[in-house]
This record gives sequence, C-alpha cells and structure tokens, in this order.
Amino acid sequence: MSLAVSNLSFGYNGRMVVDQVSFDLAPGRILAILGPNGVGKTTLLKCLNAILKPRGGTVLVEDIDVLCLSRREVARRFGYVPQRLEAGRLTVFDAVLLGRTPHLGLRPSVHDVAVVERVILRLGLAPLGLRHLDRLSGGELQKVAVARALAQEPRILLFDEPTASLDLKNQMDILGTIREVVAGQNVSAVLTMHDVSAALRFADACLLMKSGRVLAHVAADALSGETIGEVYGLPVRVETVYGQRVVIPCT
Repeated sequence: MSLAVSNLSFGYNGRMVVDQVSFDLAPGRILAILGPNGVGKTTLLKCLNAILKPRGGTVLVEDIDVLCLSRREVARRFGYVPQRLEAGRLTVFDAVLLGRTPHLGLRPSVHDVAVVERVILRLGLAPLGLRHLDRLSGGELQKVAVARALAQEPRILLFDEPTASLDLKNQMDILGTIREVVAGQNVSAVLTMHDVSAALRFADACLLMKSGRVLAHVAADALSGETIGEVYGLPVRVETVYGQRVVIPCT
C-alpha cells in the first residue's frame, strides 16, 4: 500500500474533529473524501501529511510513519493543494518552480526547469507563465496550485477541493489531468470534494464522513443513493446518464 491510515484522530477545544479514521490507498488510485461542511475533511487531509499532528493513530506512507519524517522528506512524498493559493508578486513560473523545493540543490537544475515547463504546458498555463499571481483570477490561481503540486512529483497527491473557483470546462480538465497523472505515474491521490457526481466519475473509491467519523468507504461504482442521503441528510437518487452515474436530489 502507498498509504495506510489507521485509527487517525484529531481534535481541539475538547471536540474530536477526526475520530478513528482508517483506510488504505494503493498506487494508481484516487480516493474522494465526501461529506457536508464541517465534518473534518480538510482536517483529515492536513493530518495525512503532518501539517496537523494527530492525537492518535498512524499514517504510513510506503510503510514509514509520516511523523518520523522531516518536513523535506514529507514534501518529497506528499504534494498538497490547499483550497486557495495566496496571491503575491511571484510569477506563475516561479510559483510552480516552488514545487521543486524538496528536490533542489543550490539552484534549479535543467531537469527542474524542464519539469516545471512540462506541467505548465500540461495545464494550459503557458500564456500566463510570466504573469504575477496577484493578476490572476481565482480559477487561474487554483490551476497554479495544482501545477505546483504536480511539479513536486510526490508519491501521494492531496487536493482540498481542487475544482473550487473553476468553471465547468476547467473542472473537467483538472480532474482529468489528475486522473491521467495518477494512472500514468502510478501515484495516489486523495481529494476532498463537494461535487458527488464528479467524485463518482473520477474517483476509484469514496470515503464518506459524518461528525468526524467514517460512515462508509466504498468503491465509487458501488456508492448508493441511500448512503449519500444518510451522509448529507437529503434524499437523492443515483442515475446513469449517457454512461455516467450522477446524483439527483429528490427534493
């Protein structure tokens, strides 16, 4: 297993936000973490790469406890995309180049630059390469954040709502790119998502959370409307439209 999570817990102010969460994720697979706002999805993601130190449980990446790794070693194994990248006076190229930091020596190598150029081209950011981040739209910033994580070339990619602020086409492009990278480079990806239909389309498995705990962990093609409804407190149906499973609210 590329990632093995066992009884992971985290809380603050006397409240458990992530409570006894366990799952495994093999290379070449995408896991979508689903659930209403405030159930601990982002907190769980930050516990995986030790941005937050869990109160209990373990996270093993390639059989190594993540808490035993230095920050540089963690960054070589995990690429993390937050919900929003802070804008600044960096250019798009330089912001993506920061993804190479865990691998850099005294200065970027020819290989580092080539990796950055390849990722920028792949995500359609080449026309923006010399533009400063504070001149970008929210959707463009999100694509830069994804590009930086891909340039990092980690073994596990962590995305906190990677399609936030993106229009429909760019949502499909980003999720399709993640799918291609995961399959082509045999890495793993964990995504927090609100679009359950998109999760059914692009993820291999879904982990549904409620009140900080795992309510269900199932293959994406086995996720039922009943389970989705139980998590979100809303009756839904899962129907197949043009070969794709979609979630339809029944209210």
